[in-house]
Amino acid sequence: MPAASISITDFLRNLPLFRELEPAQLERLAAGAREIRAGPGTILFRRGDPSLGMHAVVYGQVKLALTAPDGAEKVVEVVGPGGSFGEAVMFLEKPYYVTAEVLADSLVLFVSRTAIFAEIDASPQFARRMLAGLSLRLHRLIGDLEALSLKSGTERVIGYLLRDCPDTGPQALDVRLPVAKGVLASRLNLTREHFSRILHDLAAAGLVRVAGRSVRILDAARLRTWRP
Repeated sequence: MPAASISITDFLRNLPLFRELEPAQLERLAAGAREIRAGPGTILFRRGDPSLGMHAVVYGQVKLALTAPDGAEKVVEVVGPGGSFGEAVMFLEKPYYVTAEVLADSLVLFVSRTAIFAEIDASPQFARRMLAGLSLRLHRLIGDLEALSLKSGTERVIGYLLRDCPDTGPQALDVRLPVAKGVLASRLNLTREHFSRILHDLAAAGLVRVAGRSVRILDAARLRTWRP
């Protein structure tokens, strides 16, 4: 059966980047947008393809990755619901520098560069939101660079597991890995084997319990300060 029709305006309204826009602004952006429904393995674009707009994930997951000539892959980011990508190269009017691959059944909105630029010209408020989004991404990239440069593999895995855990509160909590371990390992600049070994060591130390993609943190305070 064909997929049910959707209101692109309604989806745009619920995305963080566009949430505070006026109805008329949303309508103009929706006129320059189209929906992409895709399953796992679908390539939205490849490195070197021309960038003609930006993408926003309504539901599902999209992997942004670099691929070496020998086929080795480095995952740069996994974008989930409410996230967007492609803004930077859109503004630079340069080709994409990563490949975007769908990881799960997804609905992605593509908003044309023409529509975005027209709205920026018309609305300083929208321009500020775009700048804030790009600044937040830069801040995250600097944090990633710091982690990759200055922290051990074990520290990177622990930091990921505790990323949504407050400094105080429950000592035990459940974490669901959002993607396959191989994808997450690449995101943390680890091999899959090294990533699995770190989880095994944490489990052996009585800090976590692992079952597939489910990780039960048994003692968050101890895990936060643990070093092998």
